[in-house]
Amino acid sequence: MAVFNRVESPRSVEDAIYSEIIQAGDGWMRMLKPGQVLRIVDLEGNQAADTLFYDGDHPEDHYSAVATIAGQSNIYLSAGSVLRAESGKELLRIVADTCGRHDTVGGSCSAQSNTVRYSHDKLSMHNCRDTFMLQLAQHGGAYTKRDLAPNINFFMNVPVTPEGGLKFDDGVSAPGCYVEVQSLGNSMVLISNCPQLNNPCNAYNPTPIQVLIWEK
Repeated sequence: MAVFNRVESPRSVEDAIYSEIIQAGDGWMRMLKPGQVLRIVDLEGNQAADTLFYDGDHPEDHYSAVATIAGQSNIYLSAGSVLRAESGKELLRIVADTCGRHDTVGGSCSAQSNTVRYSHDKLSMHNCRDTFMLQLAQHGGAYTKRDLAPNINFFMNVPVTPEGGLKFDDGVSAPGCYVEVQSLGNSMVLISNCPQLNNPCNAYNPTPIQVLIWEK
């Protein structure tokens, strides 16, 4: 099930209509219009960008890992992957990818998972679920914690063992690697730039990412 489908983007940074740096541990939420392209850049390599997508016209219809995996018969994402909602609707398509493989099953870190995976004294550590909740709370009550779902971990390396378990390994990304998704309708994007310090998903050193947007 390994996927390394690397495709360079034809888009120039100078033509982007939007650019922002997201520091480690911070979040970002923004609507994409039909045809717009979002690039997420792993600036220093080995970072993990936890990401969710929603149908912008029907916020309850969020990204579905199950529908996406079933639609492509592969648990990893790369160029050409179609990201589907719970309804089966095609939300976005990955149109460029210089990393080559992204995780769909590792989920986001939370206070609870940190205590289970590591130790109880990790309970107070900042985590992606907290970042997601903070961003959702800032968007006018349209979204609540019920709208959180299993997310995509862009740049994160989570191999599946022969026994069916998961491993959190060193990332397969490098400084400057990026992934681009094109919105097929109005799509809300929610990102938590992972602050995880307890596993090698970001080399125990959380770093910034960059987001850029282009018109169709």
